[in-house]
Amino acid sequence: MLKPEQVTQFQQQGYLVVDDFISPHQRHTLMQHAADLIEAFEPPEKRSIFTTDEQERSSDDYFLKSANNVSFFFEEKAIDADGNFTVAKQRSINKIGHAQHALDPVYKAMVHALNFNALGMELGIEKPVAVQSMHIFKQPSIGGEVGLHQDSTFLYTQPKSCIGFWLALEDATVENGCLQAIPGGHTIALKQRFRLAKDGGTTFETLDDSPWPEHALEMLEVSAGTLIILHGQLPHYSAANTSSRSRQAFTLHLVDDACDYPKDNWLQPIRSAP
Repeated sequence: MLKPEQVTQFQQQGYLVVDDFISPHQRHTLMQHAADLIEAFEPPEKRSIFTTDEQERSSDDYFLKSANNVSFFFEEKAIDADGNFTVAKQRSINKIGHAQHALDPVYKAMVHALNFNALGMELGIEKPVAVQSMHIFKQPSIGGEVGLHQDSTFLYTQPKSCIGFWLALEDATVENGCLQAIPGGHTIALKQRFRLAKDGGTTFETLDDSPWPEHALEMLEVSAGTLIILHGQLPHYSAANTSSRSRQAFTLHLVDDACDYPKDNWLQPIRSAP
């Protein structure tokens, strides 16, 4: 599915941009299905917010159970101090995750049709297995910043094998919070592990406390339908959405089933799912 020069580019830069990977019909199918899921969703009294600061990531029961569920997380600015919505329900959702690739027939069929496993194998994964999926909305005006991070922090294997596949369902621009990445940054040591704590909840374990290198982030402005492939150690970031347009994306993360997947990873995937 990839040309040799694309594989080389991924190995050198830690990311790869593939234009026109998904058709307009496929994009609209996913966006309409997400809208239908949100419409049917009844918000619980206690609403789980996806915090924009990775250091404050929620680790409540709802978040932890989302590893094996299709769960809904709210934008921080969508709910006021009293727990009331500041925007309509359809505009309040930050993301849906983290197991729709295994549990939801529409997402499951799309993942199969796009053959992410073949891509993973071409990029060096011996036994690819999907462990996490997300439909990210980056809502107009309130879509929060996501701090500089490495995906292997949250999906750790030994040796490290995580690869992220980020599909632009809408145009991603500087104004609506496109991805930004450090070219070649996948050679930087993994800074942290996000794992289950012995006394309950979750914790960040420091692996390397050296500061991030002072490299300029490259803006990955892409058109709808583009796939961005991200090495698990690549530091990447997205700014808040200050525009009037959303920036929907679907993401899937693969790891290598030939590697050790620790039992204290926060996300324990559905191992029986094909």
